[in-house]
Amino acid sequence: MHIHILGICGTFMGGVALLARELGMTVSGSDANVYPPMSDQLAAAGIVLQQGYLVEHLDPTPDLVVMGNAMSRGNPAVEYVLNKGLPYISGPQWLAEYVLKDKWVLAVSGTHGKTTTSSLLAWILEDAGMSPGFLIGGVPDNFGETARLGKTPFFVIEADEYDTAFFDKRSKFVHYHPRTLVVNNLEFDHADIFDNLAAIQKQFHHLLRTVPSQGLVISPNNVPVIEQLFEMGCWTPRQTVDLDSGDIQAQNIADDGSQFDVINHGEKVGSVNWSMLGMHNVSNALAALAAAHHVGVTFEHGCEALERFSGIKRRMELRGEVQGVRVYDDFAHHPTAIASTVAGLRANIGSRKLIAILEPRSNTMKMGIHQHTLADSLMAADSVILFEDKGLKLSLESIQQQLGEKATIKHTINEIIELVCQQAASGDEILIMSNGGFGGIHQRLLTALAAR
Repeated sequence: MHIHILGICGTFMGGVALLARELGMTVSGSDANVYPPMSDQLAAAGIVLQQGYLVEHLDPTPDLVVMGNAMSRGNPAVEYVLNKGLPYISGPQWLAEYVLKDKWVLAVSGTHGKTTTSSLLAWILEDAGMSPGFLIGGVPDNFGETARLGKTPFFVIEADEYDTAFFDKRSKFVHYHPRTLVVNNLEFDHADIFDNLAAIQKQFHHLLRTVPSQGLVISPNNVPVIEQLFEMGCWTPRQTVDLDSGDIQAQNIADDGSQFDVINHGEKVGSVNWSMLGMHNVSNALAALAAAHHVGVTFEHGCEALERFSGIKRRMELRGEVQGVRVYDDFAHHPTAIASTVAGLRANIGSRKLIAILEPRSNTMKMGIHQHTLADSLMAADSVILFEDKGLKLSLESIQQQLGEKATIKHTINEIIELVCQQAASGDEILIMSNGGFGGIHQRLLTALAAR
């Protein structure tokens, strides 16, 4: 079977491509933007990537066209598929029909933390000898790939609330039918497709409706917006996880989140001393431990596995150190995640100088939804550089004013690199945050620092 994937280089659709290739299908695909790490994985799997959305890419005619949710009417390839009557399907529906239908699906949902929690969960199962399949919106270092079929019925998936396709406006995750569901958190995001928080809650409730009564739902304890979600109806047992309350808790937590004890219903069941930082990652770890326990992994073994977890590309990833200056890459793009990431690094490095560089790239940020909370999320940094490129309709001046003298707005990547090279000294830490490629700033900055 030959499938052609439109929008193949997104993390989700790239994962679909890798799974289809592993199933023995012939896979081709096209995309407007091609950049690592996904492009590297696809090329290594022997999948042909084509730039743009040309009609010629669909010759010879594939047996099935898989549409990414970035596709819309008016796209030349989309119009060709519709006019020619070619069979087409969304990525989530393809996944449900060809991969998940016979699996015990462990789905990780939430506004943020999905990639990290999914990666932790997949690794705990792998370390326990359970060889799970997975599709994750990132590249866990322990696996070196974003998706695989696995050798057992267990399949871990990052369950995104974004819409499925231009012809299916339900959230992606309603296609997955999990038996184990993690609801990590729930905040307003994706303002380009959701009018308000209630609209997001509605989609999460659609997801809750699909979890069997013999399954398990794992969520934080006493969070009003999540409690409202369950009040809408839940037919599945629920387990709560939290830093200081709930069924499964973390206690004796180090200030930077690098050490903590795990408590299950009042009893200490393990301790973790690991490389991850931040209270958000402690919460992610508890959720992953609970989900793994649901399929038979002991808390003790789960804690030991976490200590062998190597991290995830673009999640507080140390990209390099030059002349005593460390440069980190992080995907954080929501104020809650930004605040926890910055606070975790601050607690870890103490009084050393922390320079935070932010590209406000998500649709929600560009629409100004986080304008009143973004500055507070960056306060723990000593210096903040905000990237306001020509395509950004949002003015960052008010955020700069809230941050005071520590904040600077720059309009090109070269200007950012020049400023950092002037500011940074040995012992400083540079945290770069963006949910895109950011013009390859990480390596460009390291190169410039080395050339000083």
